[in-house]
Order: sequence, then C-alpha cells, then structure tokens
Amino acid sequence: MKAAVLQFPGSNCDRDMAVALEKAGADVTVVWHKDAALPKVDLVAVPGGFSFGDYLRCGAIAAQSPICLALIDHVNKGGYALGVCNGFQVLTETRLLPGALMRNAGLKFVCKTVGLKVETTDSAFTRGYAAGQVVDIPIAHHDGNYFVDDETLAALRDQDRIAFTYTQNPNGAKADIAGVLSENRRVLGMMPHPERAVDAHHGGTDGQALFRGLLDQLVQA
Repeated sequence: MKAAVLQFPGSNCDRDMAVALEKAGADVTVVWHKDAALPKVDLVAVPGGFSFGDYLRCGAIAAQSPICLALIDHVNKGGYALGVCNGFQVLTETRLLPGALMRNAGLKFVCKTVGLKVETTDSAFTRGYAAGQVVDIPIAHHDGNYFVDDETLAALRDQDRIAFTYTQNPNGAKADIAGVLSENRRVLGMMPHPERAVDAHHGGTDGQALFRGLLDQLVQA
C-alpha cells in the first residue's frame, strides 16, 4: 500500500502518522501543503497538530491549501483518506465528512488516554476490531466537540457510519461520537490518535489494528 501524509505549517503529528503507517507495512510519502498534486497513492492521511495556528477555525485555512484540492479529487475518485484530530477538522472543512468540531464543552485542552467503543467493523479502518470492543487511544485537543444536526445524526446511525464513540465523553461531542465515516466508507475522521498507540513503549498498542486492517484491505483490493 502506498500512502501520503499531508504536512501543513503547524502539523505536529505528521511524523507519528508516517511511522505508524510504515510500521504496518505501508510505503509513505510526506507531501507539503503547497503541492498541487499527490503522488499515486491508495491512502491520504491528514495528521493532527495546529495547522496555520488554528486561526479562523481549526482546519479552515488548511482546507484551502492547494493539496486539499488534490485530496478532494483523490476521494472523489474512490481513494481512501484518514483524518486524525486536526485532520478530522480539515476533513469537515473540506466537506468530505459531515459536521463540525467545536470548542470542548469544558473550554479546556484535554490530553489523556480514553476508552473508545468500536461501533462498526464494516470499514477498512475498523475491520481489525470486534464490534463493541473497547480500545484505549490517546486524545489531545481543544476543539473536539463533534456536532451535527439531528437529521444528520439519524443518517449516520441509519447508515452505520459512526465508527467510534467515547465510553466517557471528554469534550461534549454529540452522541459521544469520536469518529465518523463517509457515505462510501472510504474516509474516516476521528479525534483520538491511533498513531500514538502503536508502540508498547508509548503506553499501548490498540491503534495497531486500525493501520493493519487498513493495509490488509487495500493490499487485497
């Protein structure tokens, strides 16, 4: 599997994402935000951080970068994309995923490991888990309060597009949502950081199954 990790001014999880993908067996290229084209890849990963200092809205400026036009084209042509934390915010700003990420309900930055319940295994990203499984994944965000209107929430539930929920909601996210899938199930956005849970020396390995399942799916495709 070939993957691209996007890099913006203020990205700080790009290397973590690249290492996690490489650890799973992917061939990874880091792509700068001013580039107008992507190399030929199966997956585009939009990492966490504070792109452009989180000015305006988190991810709003990054979503206007030249590389995000290529990202949108990649997804519209059937490619896969993964957005984590700030990357999730970018995916909502590009409208590749529904909803918005607002300020945490407690108005404070939260940084800790949380429990996530796997809500669906019907995606390349979650196929490595069991339905209902609880995994421990770190979070680190100030604007992770996921919001959608009631009609969109009903659609996400009806279409089995809620990937993960928090076992104990840390930020006020609607319906405890921690991650959602696109309609074609090829795009996942999530606030927690699976790339920070792939090495036992860092405190846990529950993120490994996401990257390995994704790799296995794309290699078989």
